[in-house]
Amino acid sequence: MESFTIGVILPGVAVQRRDGIDLPAAARHVEDAGLDGVWHGDHLAIGGPTLDGPIALAAAAAGTRRIKVGMSVFVPAIRPLAWAAKQIATLQYVTRDRLVLGVGSGGGPGQWAAAGAPYRSRGRRTDTALELLPRLLAGEETRLPDEPGEPPVRLAPAATMPPVWVGNASDAAIRRAALRGDGWFPSLVPPREVAEGRARLAELAAGHGRPTPVVAIGGTAALGSGDGVPSREEIASGVAAAYGRPLEEVLPIPLTGPPQRVAEALAAYRDAGADHAVIGVAGGDWRTQVDLLAKVRDLLR
Repeated sequence: MESFTIGVILPGVAVQRRDGIDLPAAARHVEDAGLDGVWHGDHLAIGGPTLDGPIALAAAAAGTRRIKVGMSVFVPAIRPLAWAAKQIATLQYVTRDRLVLGVGSGGGPGQWAAAGAPYRSRGRRTDTALELLPRLLAGEETRLPDEPGEPPVRLAPAATMPPVWVGNASDAAIRRAALRGDGWFPSLVPPREVAEGRARLAELAAGHGRPTPVVAIGGTAALGSGDGVPSREEIASGVAAAYGRPLEEVLPIPLTGPPQRVAEALAAYRDAGADHAVIGVAGGDWRTQVDLLAKVRDLLR
């Protein structure tokens, strides 16, 4: 089906060094392979080497002309709101309106403390950001809630508000997506949860008089076999440890094996209501993995 798209998480610092590839070259490889987008995370202080998300995505976008570029996911509430809006507007400008804005409110208390932002207010601040970002990007005078005595802010140049995909599989994320999002973006969940969440999403969106947002799933993959390609069990063990989830719960989620098997797994998500997949490469040569995902994309057509 042409409507189902596949994007790829850009390689992290360690993989860039190991495979001898920079972000513009990586993004260009994804575009040349025929996939649909490149994505980058947004982390400040997580204990390992990470790049600033908006800057990294701008660098990657410079190597491409067609594909979407996405934040997976941007955390607007950890920043002053006007600064977040400026970063988004700049990405829209330099990518010529190819940005897809995944939005979340996570990252853990330590990251929020490092930013000097109140962790306990992250939900409220995220809702405020989703409410005010369209006005800020449009260049409208906007009074910021944290600065009630200050004059309104007007940013220039104005930019088109990108599609907003609300990350996370929680009930709060589904409600937020139904009210203010263009998409719902759960990660590392089985097709059954996608189908159940989409049904709830459609119900809530209709209650707000809005169309049902699109559904994008985040996944992790290591296709084929050979040196450096981990097994499904190895990937699942890492996911279970990182997120504190039972191994048996996450074992079916990694996308492994030949392209035909991975295409069948993604078809199950498509049948559950997903429109897009954003895939992180869990091992193996990064370029080779992208090429194998392109074969999956062809099979899904």
